[in-house]
Amino acid sequence: MSPQHIVVVGAGQGGLQATISLRHAGYAGRLTLIGAEPGLPYQRPPLSKAYLKEGRAEALMLRPQSFFESKDIAYLPQTTVEGIDRGAGEIAFHGPDGKGRLPYDHLVLATGTRNLRPPIEGLEHACDLRTLADAETLRTRLGTPRRIAVIGGGFIGLEFAAVARGLGHEVAVIEAAPRLMARCVSARMSEHFADLHRGMGTALHLGTPAVAVDAGGVTLGDGSHLAADFTLLAAGVVPNAELAAEAGLEVENGVRLCGRLLTSDPQISALGDCASFPDPRDGQRIRLESVQAATDHARFIAARLSKGGEDHYAALPWFWSDQADSKLQIAGFAGPGTSEVVICDGVVARLDDRGLVAVETVNNAGIHMKSRRLLSGGTPAGLDDLVQIAA
Repeated sequence: MSPQHIVVVGAGQGGLQATISLRHAGYAGRLTLIGAEPGLPYQRPPLSKAYLKEGRAEALMLRPQSFFESKDIAYLPQTTVEGIDRGAGEIAFHGPDGKGRLPYDHLVLATGTRNLRPPIEGLEHACDLRTLADAETLRTRLGTPRRIAVIGGGFIGLEFAAVARGLGHEVAVIEAAPRLMARCVSARMSEHFADLHRGMGTALHLGTPAVAVDAGGVTLGDGSHLAADFTLLAAGVVPNAELAAEAGLEVENGVRLCGRLLTSDPQISALGDCASFPDPRDGQRIRLESVQAATDHARFIAARLSKGGEDHYAALPWFWSDQADSKLQIAGFAGPGTSEVVICDGVVARLDDRGLVAVETVNNAGIHMKSRRLLSGGTPAGLDDLVQIAA
């Protein structure tokens, strides 16, 4: 029996997709979507790319107000959920009109992440890039030629650096790890993008952490000081799991889920960046920071709530990053300890002792799509399989 009232906490793409998928699946019960930010739900990935150049906020909107009205979805923006009363089946919230409580039959946590604040002195002098308001602040600052320091050599930091350099700014990227995107990609792919950014004129400071930020720039661990008119902090994120933990739910690198994307309370599901779940391939617990994973989670949860069933989540993760004229695409997920093999220019295989786990490509959508189909098959794939489709 479907729950009579489903409440989704978090109005990012995963939370919104949960409501869309529920209605598409025929769920006819009461449906409430709660978001902490003002305005309508919007896309975050373009904030570090297209929005900085074009500034078209309307292009980011995922659905118009009329959608919520036509689908009978109660959307509550600028509303913060302050607690979960699991015994009563209620949440406590604080919105524009004050505080209140809302009952639920099933709760979906899509609370996402927030920017990591590493132990760096003077972070009050650094800018963030997480919300539309953050992106608008940065866009204004990019209006005149500047020296910019970027703390963090991951997707967001490098996407921003590519845009800023393309607009003519002097850019330096500071990464504590010895290579770019070390948590996400192979050493060969890190090297490719280091060459790309250096070729654009961006200074890369690898293997040296930032230890302090001031109004005039960034001090590095070796004592040197990089002059900058402003600094962007893009040093990673942490899952917003405090609401779940305070409610007594199990937390392990985010809200801990079973293979059906349920928390330790069967009346509560979670999805997206805030949640960890068993990797369908090997059962290891993973947490994916990916719009695609969040929307795949949402579709799975919506099908379970509206149609039932005992299936376990098994969607193949995939990722992408646009940096200047290079589009990085990753099919699959490679954890620590994998090996890498260069298949051809711009194509790298990641393998473990069970076979092929991920394929990285640059500007090769064809092999990316073939790799997704290969890795989604019912049988394990090997290096020879990838070589064959890449031929």
